[in-house]
Amino acid sequence: MKLSEIKKILSVSKNLTIKLENGNLVPEHFHITEVGSISKNFIDCGGTVRNEKVVNFQLWEANDTDHRLKPQKLLNIIALSEKKLGIDENLEVEVEYQADTIGKYEMGFQNGNFILLSKQTNCLAKDNCGISDQKTSCAPNSGCC
Repeated sequence: MKLSEIKKILSVSKNLTIKLENGNLVPEHFHITEVGSISKNFIDCGGTVRNEKVVNFQLWEANDTDHRLKPQKLLNIIALSEKKLGIDENLEVEVEYQADTIGKYEMGFQNGNFILLSKQTNCLAKDNCGISDQKTSCAPNSGCC
């Protein structure tokens, strides 16, 4: 989800609720401790140089259970980040949230709730690695598996 989409949703929301894909709620006393711009310059296993840029939100839970982040407050934080960091609202948002280690999630929205969608690793040079996106099946006793 792009930052512009999140801003649009926040502008008409009364509350800010975030769920994990499994349906569990992020405790309502969470903080967004960072809003930033992250650039990743890398080379994939096929030798292609790649550049990615995302807006990053870091979610954190503290023991101050009286804390509630309201949509307007988050909009204010985003506006300040756009102004001070030159953040582009057309970038995708990536969320860091503490699991066993820091988990990275994509942001979605469903039924009035933001949803943290699990991200997966992937090979970006499958052709160079001889990996097909299509699943192949082997006949029994063919020796291909």
